Amino acid sequence: MKTINWKYLKYLFLLGPALTSMGLVAGLVSSSWGAVPVGLIVAGIVIIGLWLLSLGGSPNGFWGRRSTQAGTNALAATLAVVVILGLINFLGVRRVVRVDLTENQLFTLAPQSQQLVQNLSQPVKLWVFEENPNPQDQQLLENYRRYGSQFSFEFVDPQLRPGLAQRFNLQSLGEVYLESEGRRKLIQTVNPQRGESLSETVLTNAIAEITSDRVGKVYFLQGHGERPLQAAQGSISQAVSSLGEKSYTTQPLDLAKTPGIPQDADLIVIAGPKRALFAAEVTALSDYLKRGGRLLVMVDRNTNPGLDNLLKDWGVRLDNRLAIDLSGGQAGLSPAVIMVTRYGQHPITKDFQDGRSFYPFARPIEVTPIAGIQATPLLVTNDQSWAESNPESDRLQFDPASDRQGPLILGVALSRVYPPQSASAPSPTPTPTPTATPGATASPSASPTPTATTSASPSPSATASPSPSPSPTPTATTSASPSSTPGTSASPSASPTPTSTNSPAKTANADQKPAESRLVVLGNSDFASDGLFEQQLNGDVFLNSVSWLSKQDEQLLSIRPKEVKDRRINLSQDQANLLGWIAVLIMPLIGFITAGLVWWFRR
Repeated sequence: MKTINWKYLKYLFLLGPALTSMGLVAGLVSSSWGAVPVGLIVAGIVIIGLWLLSLGGSPNGFWGRRSTQAGTNALAATLAVVVILGLINFLGVRRVVRVDLTENQLFTLAPQSQQLVQNLSQPVKLWVFEENPNPQDQQLLENYRRYGSQFSFEFVDPQLRPGLAQRFNLQSLGEVYLESEGRRKLIQTVNPQRGESLSETVLTNAIAEITSDRVGKVYFLQGHGERPLQAAQGSISQAVSSLGEKSYTTQPLDLAKTPGIPQDADLIVIAGPKRALFAAEVTALSDYLKRGGRLLVMVDRNTNPGLDNLLKDWGVRLDNRLAIDLSGGQAGLSPAVIMVTRYGQHPITKDFQDGRSFYPFARPIEVTPIAGIQATPLLVTNDQSWAESNPESDRLQFDPASDRQGPLILGVALSRVYPPQSASAPSPTPTPTPTATPGATASPSASPTPTATTSASPSPSATASPSPSPSPTPTATTSASPSSTPGTSASPSASPTPTSTNSPAKTANADQKPAESRLVVLGNSDFASDGLFEQQLNGDVFLNSVSWLSKQDEQLLSIRPKEVKDRRINLSQDQANLLGWIAVLIMPLIGFITAGLVWWFRR
């Protein structure tokens, strides 16, 4: 019987690697692992296996050699090390563990940021329009992406992708936009040259805002000559549109047709009324504030909205004189156009610094401190300004006898905490007033005019206010017609005028929290009108006031900024000289002396 001669058959081994390679290339190129690629691979593997078996045919064959055993052990050990390293890297990618050894955890997100990104239920993408990405910003965004797969970011060069920049209506290089489910928000502008980088506080709060399903409701009072909400002469349509971009819904409110303040109102805006409000409307607004309401009042000069008594309860008085500033002539401004660069320390104006905002034909505001009310001036004119009592004069000049020297307050923010109401809401049924009308004139010296409860005709009341023609003021009496009282508002001593609200009557329980009311009064509404709204910080004054009044600032996550502590050692000149001599002369001399002593004792 003839034995198999493996001398020539061993060359068949070359077919194994060749067929295997052919099968792999065919499958990868065609992207289809059909019968041909799989058959070639299987045939190659079979041939390679037969060749390996042939090597162990004799005791002195390939597998019996000591070198083969040593090489196999080395190969197995190498493969084991490679597999272990691969598993470590795989686990490292899937389960990232980072240790931040800095003192203030500079490279670690705050717990609020981590939890927010981890709980994202919808995709959120950050767009940074910058030519050269800042490594510090990239590291911060990578930290966000590590904690949540729903968060992504992209750095965009506007010159290379002009279409994308146009879609975002890019205004300047460095703008940062946040986008999620059709909603878009400009959150910041970065500039590495000026040291302006991404802020974790700004980014985290922007993510919380854009993913929130809460929609604020802003009502604009109408019916007294207020500024139109739609595009028209002197309208505030740009301001209304900007509120819509910030997830607010706006709606007009006519208290003469609505039986009270709507329950879903986050705040009420009174934008430049030209005629006085009815006494019942003023009472409804006053009661709304006492229940924790929020009110933005923008009143122009030479108008009397009839809110004097309401504002007096808050320590605010509107000065009908005209604010004048002659220093604006250097910027080409009229003396009646006030350019404000001084702002109060308040959440509304905290980021304004020395920015500019403009207020044409503004009236000053006087603020009297009242216990329990926290008042913060928002807009303050410079020292060269004054309140002019005779603006029709051909020559504007400060008159100490009738004018008031600046700086003047053009805007103020106030907050007040009312105790919980223990009584249920008033009934919508009117209650007759036995003595006097609740209307009082704008002048503090005027007295209320008594109105008979059984009278069928209106009775005029005396007034010291220079307001125009009187507006009818309905009173809650048994008469069939209202009493005419120009520029009136509810007096604290008068009997309450009942108003019905859309909310059901509620009785405060023992654990009810006190209601915080907020009020912003601005002595101008022109700054928010179309055309001026986009000038400098005018729009920010309006939008920030709405945000603070609607208590959006309470929803912001408080994240303390992380700052690198200064660990530098400040040395005096003598200390620096001593340290230099120690390093250059004394320490080397000690080393030479020590070496010499060692040599001497060992010689």
